[in-house]
Amino acid sequence: MKKTLFIAVLALMGTAAFAQSGSGFGIKAGISYNKNGDLIGTVGDAAQNIKEGAEGKTGFHAGFWGKLDFPKIYLRPEIVYSKTKSTYSVNGDSNDYDVSKIDAPILLGYKLIGPLHIFAGPAFQYTLSNDLGDLEVEDVKNDFTVGLNTGIGVNLGKVGLDVRYERGFSENEAEFIGDNITDISGRVDSRPSQVIFALSLKL
Repeated sequence: MKKTLFIAVLALMGTAAFAQSGSGFGIKAGISYNKNGDLIGTVGDAAQNIKEGAEGKTGFHAGFWGKLDFPKIYLRPEIVYSKTKSTYSVNGDSNDYDVSKIDAPILLGYKLIGPLHIFAGPAFQYTLSNDLGDLEVEDVKNDFTVGLNTGIGVNLGKVGLDVRYERGFSENEAEFIGDNITDISGRVDSRPSQVIFALSLKL
């Protein structure tokens, strides 16, 4: 009985993997849990130094992917719109730091067994906008940065599920000031580290 069940499971996994195999393209969307780096600044006329860590928040993404499939590996470029959010306590006030960007990961994947696979690769990122609550935020130092995606996924027919970790390679920051320039000023690290959950569909 156990042997029959094991063979049936292997057959099911093989069928799912075959349905998802082959080059193609599709759409994807999902949520992320992310936070940016430290906020560093000065408060008041006495120039009191502050350093605040970010509280992580939930973000989202949506986009397109393509896939070049080989026997044991695959190449998967993506283009994705992402919205991330972190919260900082600045001068007694809670401020959400919202960042919108275009991500273009280029992933190299390895097929482990059946529908299970792992992947990693660079993610080229272009910042569209960033906002820090009521504070005036200048443009980020570098609009274009590079990050790293690494994760694991499973394909079930035309549907794919994956979870990945993303971290920025290069430093990036944005300067900010309060409504009163003597009130608060500083900079915030705009590189997010995030865990991303994604659902993809092959078209």
